[in-house]
Amino acid sequence: MRDLNLKATEYFEAVARLGTVTKAAEELAVSPSAVSQQITGLEAQLGVRLFRREKRRLVLTLDGDRLFQTVTQAFGAIRNARSAISHQQDRRNLLIRVSPSFGVRWLGPRTFSFASENPEWNIRIDATPDFTAFQSESVDLDLRYGLGTWSGLTVTPIMHDQVLPLCSPGYLAELRGISDDPVEQLRHARLIDSVKMLFRWDLWLAANRVDIPEVEYPFRFDRSSMSIELAKQGGGIALDSVTLCLGELQRGELVPFSTRWPVLDFPAYWFVCPPRHMNRRIVKRFSDWLARACAEHDEAARWYLTGQGCVLREGAPTELIDVKPWGL
Repeated sequence: MRDLNLKATEYFEAVARLGTVTKAAEELAVSPSAVSQQITGLEAQLGVRLFRREKRRLVLTLDGDRLFQTVTQAFGAIRNARSAISHQQDRRNLLIRVSPSFGVRWLGPRTFSFASENPEWNIRIDATPDFTAFQSESVDLDLRYGLGTWSGLTVTPIMHDQVLPLCSPGYLAELRGISDDPVEQLRHARLIDSVKMLFRWDLWLAANRVDIPEVEYPFRFDRSSMSIELAKQGGGIALDSVTLCLGELQRGELVPFSTRWPVLDFPAYWFVCPPRHMNRRIVKRFSDWLARACAEHDEAARWYLTGQGCVLREGAPTELIDVKPWGL
């Protein structure tokens, strides 16, 4: 490649594609003589004739056709890529990084609402469990799940999470056929473990003083969306997020396992970005829209849970992690 004259190859491709030196010169914005000189130099470099003249027309030789078939695809791909990049630069883009389950189950269905208010912007959502390294990545903001302890960044709580055991109505009826006691039901239940949740079964059982001699998890998932889906199908009880399955609860596809224990209610979702990013108009606009959407969701979630007879237990996550009893 170091020996290949790329300019001459570009001129050759234009002549072969357009059929004449004059048309190629017009496209390349050079003189016809400059094009001819480059073609002559390329033929000398390769040691073959690339064109032959027939009745004032340039016709590709066998070697010329072989070269043209290769380079025209290459230059076509380059032109397409350049066009796509230029078009992308002409549009304004907002890049958001979000945890996979939250992105699929909560943000994704609401994205069009924001996009319809901002049609001049392209919205890209990168669903990954990895947080953005803002010093080296071109991401506008993160929507993170966690405790909110990220230093050096603007960290704004956007939504509480409500966590409780959830299952399908059919599976709950099956457990009630074993016993009327929720503790005894848990001892016979298939527990679904969401391994990325802040509060998992071992913590929940200990803090609620539920004694299960041998806790087993026939199902473990690293995505809450998978745990919720299995619970909806009657596969077991998931200790998971109302934020991610409010629709299933409202439709009756999932139900609270029991109202005997309080619902964990704590700030879990955060708007995170470098302070300087808040000066960007689109980031501020998205932040304002997100605050409204999250407030609407929080109100709907609390309305549902209280309507089911659930009691919400608010508390600092660090306190809960200390495995203190969650008595009312």
